[in-house]
Amino acid sequence: MFLAWNEIKNNKLRFTLVIGVLVLISYLVFFLSGLANGLEQLNREAVDKWEADGVILTEESDLRLQQSIVSADDFDGAGVDEYTELSQLSAIASHGDKKENVFIFAVDEASFIMPNVTEGNAFADEGEVIADDTLKEDGFEIGDEISLSSTEETLEITGFTDKARFNAAPVLFTDLNTLETLQYGEMAEGDNDAVNAFVIRTDNLDSVEADEALQVVDTETFIENLPGYTEQNLTLTLMIYFLFVISAVVLAIFLYVLTIQKISIFGVMKAQGISSQYLAGSVVAQTFLLSLAGVMIGLVLAVVTGLFLPAAVPVAFNYIEMLVYGMILIAVSVIGAFISVQTIVRIDPLRAIGG
Repeated sequence: MFLAWNEIKNNKLRFTLVIGVLVLISYLVFFLSGLANGLEQLNREAVDKWEADGVILTEESDLRLQQSIVSADDFDGAGVDEYTELSQLSAIASHGDKKENVFIFAVDEASFIMPNVTEGNAFADEGEVIADDTLKEDGFEIGDEISLSSTEETLEITGFTDKARFNAAPVLFTDLNTLETLQYGEMAEGDNDAVNAFVIRTDNLDSVEADEALQVVDTETFIENLPGYTEQNLTLTLMIYFLFVISAVVLAIFLYVLTIQKISIFGVMKAQGISSQYLAGSVVAQTFLLSLAGVMIGLVLAVVTGLFLPAAVPVAFNYIEMLVYGMILIAVSVIGAFISVQTIVRIDPLRAIGG
């Protein structure tokens, strides 16, 4: 460690460049991990808000909520602690020149999936909705009359709730009668008992007794089958893994070049009786110090960047995950240093000093 630290102090510019490369790589890793978490939350917030254990949909729905149509009488709650019906509709909501793609969830006011109201009041009459609070950032306010692309009916925002986005779009919560009017018109109100799914709470999903035409899936499986959810997460995760490899390769090349430049010095040191093990340990220690500095600086920069990003950029840092990624970056950097270690071990003192 003494030799490694002294060499870093005596070659500040050279090793500053190495640290700079590691800072950029680690910064990108941490930022991508935050972006992956942010996008993941963007898709699943409304489902997590249910605090449910499972969802019951039709077999033919391919686990997609909008493709599942069941009758309210198809499930009687056998084998569950609690259950409730859920219907949904997607549309473009507009008020004046403000427009936003939204999902409309019809929920029972007395059910466990009824959202908490953080501002304003819950819906009480037909045509009233509780909106996800991200709509406030787009200029929507309590009392706004909003029109929908799929119908001539209008809705009034009576309150806001937090963390209620589904498939990256804000959710409007209302009652079943309002959703029936939006879908089928006023004449059909109360005559249609079709819903999209049953949301359940139970300690044992295997004990749920559902019709053969229905399937019971756990909440996490339902979320993973949201359109684009798995593909998006897999893409960002693969990018992070590739950055681990790039980090190891880049640092290995830097250290190998530095080692080649110091072959004569290592040869002299070996001739003086300094063991290859000691020199190799010095290179590994040097790599550890460089990678630790680069990772720590990259971590701080990523967190500071997150503080100044606009709300439109969905970045959410998981600090435990970032700590794990930081340890992996340091580990792969040290592994990359073993190319230089092999070079040091093979140095012949006589040839290195020109003998």
